[in-house]
Amino acid sequence: MRMILINSRADKTRSINLSVLGQISLAAVVLGIPLISGLWLGSSLADKSWRLVFENTIAEMRQQILVQHEDVESGKHQVENTLSAMTAKLAQMRSRIVRLDALGEQLTQIASLQSGEFDFSISAGLGGPNDSLNSELTRSMSSQEQIKMMFASLENNISDREAQLNVLQSMMSDDRLRDESIVAGRPILKGWLSSQYGMRTDPFHGKQQWHSGIDFAGREGSDIIAVAAGVVTWSGAQSGYGNMVEINHSDGYVTRYAHNKENVAKLGAIVKRGDVIAKMGSTGRSTGPHVHFEVYKNGRTVDPSTYIRRSLH
Repeated sequence: MRMILINSRADKTRSINLSVLGQISLAAVVLGIPLISGLWLGSSLADKSWRLVFENTIAEMRQQILVQHEDVESGKHQVENTLSAMTAKLAQMRSRIVRLDALGEQLTQIASLQSGEFDFSISAGLGGPNDSLNSELTRSMSSQEQIKMMFASLENNISDREAQLNVLQSMMSDDRLRDESIVAGRPILKGWLSSQYGMRTDPFHGKQQWHSGIDFAGREGSDIIAVAAGVVTWSGAQSGYGNMVEINHSDGYVTRYAHNKENVAKLGAIVKRGDVIAKMGSTGRSTGPHVHFEVYKNGRTVDPSTYIRRSLH
């Protein structure tokens, strides 16, 4: 193969004869440069393409992680709200049990039951054979199911207390408790009868006027006691009566204790015969320390003298 070289002025030429090896070398140079350039360019483009893919993938993964973080935080808030609601519910249920226990203790005291006959401070005895299969099932339960079981247990405790109260309520009709609620005796421990029931000369204007109760005079601050068991339906000031305590008993009886210096028994309290319910005073329409004692039968006043002299035996 012959190659002709021409200089820049084209006035001289030079020819070169190439051997076979030279021809191959020239062809390799001429063809190799574009090929190598193409490979380099392709490799560069491919590298940039993969880098872009990786960057997009990483960005997507980061976005997914961010979403998962948000889901976790949302889940935490939901759990916290659920726990708060559950805590409030548990507190409410426990307060119900405390109230039932307190009422039960009051009733057992009124009933004079033996210690331990009705114990509202402990749950009723329960039992049964050991069931290993159910134990395994309990361990495999979810937290939500176990929480439901805890609430069910508290509900059972409340039902147990309510059942005991129902039994006590039925016992309240026994003769022993009926005797406790019979109106009998004086409303004071110390003092004297100062005014009878019926027509009398009014101590303020001197005219004849109906007196709906009996007055017992005594020392200011001395004890005033309940003449029968019952529930306090009034404890406060009343026009003309001053500070007054009213107790509702069984069989339509109601008693009133007026002109008190201080009311000891609170509204809604359950009292027994002989409990101190007030302190003697002279509040309201009164001339001196005494207790005005009234007895109502089916909504009408009756002479308390009959009940003061009544014997329970």
